[in-house]
Amino acid sequence: MVAVAVAIAAGGGYWFARVQHGAASAVAGGAVAAVAPAAQAADASGGAGGGPAGGERKILYYRNPMGLPDTSPVPKKDSMGMDYIPVYADDRPDDSGAVVVSPARIQTLGVKTAVAELRAVDAAVRASGRIELDERRQVVVAPRFEGWIERLHVNAVGDAVKKGQPLFTTYSPELQSAGEELRIAERLAHASAGHDPVASESARRLAEATRARLRNLQVGGQAGPRQVFHAPVSGVVLEKMAIEGGRFMPGEALFRIADLSRVWIIADVYEQDLARVQVGQVAQVSLDAWPGRSFEARVDYLYPTLDAATRSTRVRLELDNPEGLLRPGMFAQVALPAGDGSPKTVVPSSAIIDDGERRVVLLALDEGRFKPQPVKLGARGRDVVEVVEGVAPGDRVVVSANFLIDSESQLKAALSNLVDAEPDAGGPGAAGATRYEAEGTLEAVDAAAGSLTLTHGEIPALQWPAMTMDFLIADPGLVKDIAPGTPVRFVFEAGEPGEYMVTGIEPLPGAAADAGDAHRGH
Repeated sequence: MVAVAVAIAAGGGYWFARVQHGAASAVAGGAVAAVAPAAQAADASGGAGGGPAGGERKILYYRNPMGLPDTSPVPKKDSMGMDYIPVYADDRPDDSGAVVVSPARIQTLGVKTAVAELRAVDAAVRASGRIELDERRQVVVAPRFEGWIERLHVNAVGDAVKKGQPLFTTYSPELQSAGEELRIAERLAHASAGHDPVASESARRLAEATRARLRNLQVGGQAGPRQVFHAPVSGVVLEKMAIEGGRFMPGEALFRIADLSRVWIIADVYEQDLARVQVGQVAQVSLDAWPGRSFEARVDYLYPTLDAATRSTRVRLELDNPEGLLRPGMFAQVALPAGDGSPKTVVPSSAIIDDGERRVVLLALDEGRFKPQPVKLGARGRDVVEVVEGVAPGDRVVVSANFLIDSESQLKAALSNLVDAEPDAGGPGAAGATRYEAEGTLEAVDAAAGSLTLTHGEIPALQWPAMTMDFLIADPGLVKDIAPGTPVRFVFEAGEPGEYMVTGIEPLPGAAADAGDAHRGH
């Protein structure tokens, strides 16, 4: 009985406390409803009178937790039972779109910053190329007469030969006949010189014609049926069609020899970089076959046509190859230095947010505030970008998770405009939001279709359950470094009915590598 009495007393005390608390909350809610418009008026008039006593933060209104443009002057819950988020006077976004992010959220998002600095921009024009033969240093050995190969002096492809070195010996009945004809004409001209000048002159002309024919057959002073062919240049045998004992026809190529002491590099330079490439410009060449080594080349020629498919033009560079290390067919990376080398204000490339309409960076201010700053860009380096206007050396910019903060900034600016236009708005009469943030897993990317497949959790703002669906992608480059199976955080916008476009995406901190391994294993 005593226990029952104690329980009844405790329950009654609890019920009485709840009633008192509910009454206090109702009074407080009414007070907030009355104070909010006054606070807004005070803020519009310049915030006269300073902050509230006791250091308490002034609440202006409460906003929808899922980012919908639905505000309330008093605390309330959304359809999912989530509490509306208070917006304080000291974190209300100004016209510049500055946003305040709590330390906990900064850590969750994995926000990283870097300092803008003065340094030279490595604005080299970089292109991929391949090593090819110097077309001006190739020769073909092709007899101009018919015959047989009696002996080969060079027997294999790849053999190095010196200029003047014997290649093969031939036998030709045609040369034998021409040689006999020359000897008969010379003997007749000599024999008839004293008693028959006309016959002697005819024989002399016949001999001269025969000599000319032998010269045209490129046998020189050799008039016999057997001829020895020599290497016309020093180089390497690239092709050998000659076979000992085989027959050949006039003009048939029996050897192809190339001088590899100098080679070409044919590189593909993109259209936007052509203005920075000039004939005579020195370039540095690196090859996978010789890591750590750099070779110096010179731009020799810019081809006059452009490949419409790749939007690139071929550029020919000359490169000395005294050691024979460079072999035709090798891939090469070409770097053509550009720029004046003077220090410029630069930020990391990842700090730039470029949505096609604007280019901004997020300036990291004090006390967790971030401000979008429009910038004008200059030269682009390997990992940094020159900022001509908008950022000064020493400014700190966001280089990781910046697109999420930028989305939050734009959302808060939109909510601020909504409240300024309709300070008493409390219902869903305003236009629907077009930006949404969610987390999920990247399943697949279809670059050709400009789409990607994502598995995401519930998105209450759109009343979506967890599911796998396709999204359009604003720029395929956003996912070039994200492997399928990676947990991601992404921002998307609503377009045409039934179409949703991802405008920003990044791996969740610390989860990308593990997720990629798990996906591949699966």
